[in-house]
Amino acid sequence: MPDFLERPRTACALAGALSVIGNLPDVIPIVHTSLGCGGNLANSVAFGSGYLGSGYCSGGAAPSTGVTETEIVFGGVDRLDEQIRNTLELIDGKLFIVATGCVTEMIGDDTAGVAGRFREKGFPVIAISTPSFKGDSSHGYDIALDGIFNNYLPKAEEKNPKLVNIFGLMPGYDPFFRGDLEEIERLLTGIGLEVNTFFTPSQTFENLASAPSASLNIVLSRVWGVELAKRFEERHGTPYWVTDLPIGPDATDKFLSEIASRFGLDASKAIEKGNHEFYSYFGRSADAFCDQDLKYYAVTVTNSTYAIPLARFVSTELGWVLVDSFVTDQLSEEQKPALESEIKFKLATGTQEIARAINTGHPRNRGQRYFDELSPLYIIGSTLEKRTAIARGAKHLSVSFPVYDRLIADRGYAGYRGGLHLFEDLIGQLMSMKS
Repeated sequence: MPDFLERPRTACALAGALSVIGNLPDVIPIVHTSLGCGGNLANSVAFGSGYLGSGYCSGGAAPSTGVTETEIVFGGVDRLDEQIRNTLELIDGKLFIVATGCVTEMIGDDTAGVAGRFREKGFPVIAISTPSFKGDSSHGYDIALDGIFNNYLPKAEEKNPKLVNIFGLMPGYDPFFRGDLEEIERLLTGIGLEVNTFFTPSQTFENLASAPSASLNIVLSRVWGVELAKRFEERHGTPYWVTDLPIGPDATDKFLSEIASRFGLDASKAIEKGNHEFYSYFGRSADAFCDQDLKYYAVTVTNSTYAIPLARFVSTELGWVLVDSFVTDQLSEEQKPALESEIKFKLATGTQEIARAINTGHPRNRGQRYFDELSPLYIIGSTLEKRTAIARGAKHLSVSFPVYDRLIADRGYAGYRGGLHLFEDLIGQLMSMKS
C-alpha cells in the first residue's frame, strides 16, 4: 500500500453508515458532527455510485447537529438533545440513528447516553460510533447494521424456517447493489424461500424487524459483513453462510444448488429455467461475439466483493484471458486470506499506482519488430481507470466505485439476468466504437 491515498475509492466510516441508513425504509439518520460534514459525504456517494441520489430525509436533507466552535469547546450533548427532539417532532420514522463524526468523538460527547435517555422514554433512538478513525465506509456498513440488528432489535421467539437475510452488498459503494439484491431475491423466492434484502424498493421496516427470526444469513462477500454475521449468530442464534455473489449461469447454478441443499429444497427446475433463459438470449448474440472474434485480454479493478465473481465471469463465461485483477479495498492482514482462490489478486488503491502497475507489468510496443503486446485489452474497473484505458487504446467499462460516467437505476450483474446484463454492457462498449 502506498504512503498516501490518491483519489480514494471510499470515504470514512460515517459515510458508509449514512449510505446504509439512507437506503433503509423508515430509518432516519441524525448526523452528529461538524457543520457540512454530512452533506459532503452524502454527495460523494450520491454521484460516485452511478448517480444513486438520496431518499427520504437522507443525503443533504439528513438532520444534523452542525457542530461548530461553541460545541467543540463546551460539548455538544445539549445541541444533540435539541436536534433529536426536533427530528422526532418533524420527521416520520420508525427508527432514528445518531451517527457520530470525528469532532464529536474527539471531544468525548456521550452520544449513546443521550440516545439512551430518549429510548427510556419510548422513542426509537439509537447511537452508533462512526468517526473516520474507526475505518473506511466498509467498516461503517458493518457498524450501522450491527447497531440495528445486534444492539437494538430483540431476539425472536421462534425462527421462520424459510426466511433468509442477505448481507455483504454495501449501498452505494457497491454501485449495483439494488439490481443485484433484487435478482438474488428473485432467485431465492423462486425455490421457495422468503428473503430480507433490506435495501430494495419492495422492502419495508417490517423486513428489518423480522431479521432476528431468519434461519440463515447469507453473506455475499468474503470480507464485508462476515464479522456482522458472526455477532448476529452470537446474539440471535442464526447461522451464516459466506459465499461469492453469483454472476452468470455457472456461478448461479452452484449458488442455487448449495442453498437448496441447506434447506432441503429442489432447485433443478429453477436452474433449468435460468439456463434456458440465459442461453436463449446469449446464443443469439454468439454470431456477433464469435464471428468478429471479440476475444480480449482483461484487467479487472474492483472491490473485494466483486473481484472473484467478475474475474470468473470474464474468464469462464467469455473465455477472455485475465491478465491482472486488482482489489482496491484496504484490507487488514486478517482479511487478506479470505481472497485466496484460483485467481491471484493484487492489492492496490491509488489510481496512479494501478495505472503504473498495468503499464510496467505489460509494456507497450515501442516499434519493436517482434513484440507480444497486451492487445486487444479491456479494463473493467471504475471511472478512474478510464484515462488509463484511453492512453493504452483499450476498451473500458465502469463497474466499481466510483462510477460517474454512467447512470445506474436498477441495473445489476448478479444471477442469470445479471450475467446477460454484464455481457450486454461489455460487448455493447465494443459495438459503440463502430461507425
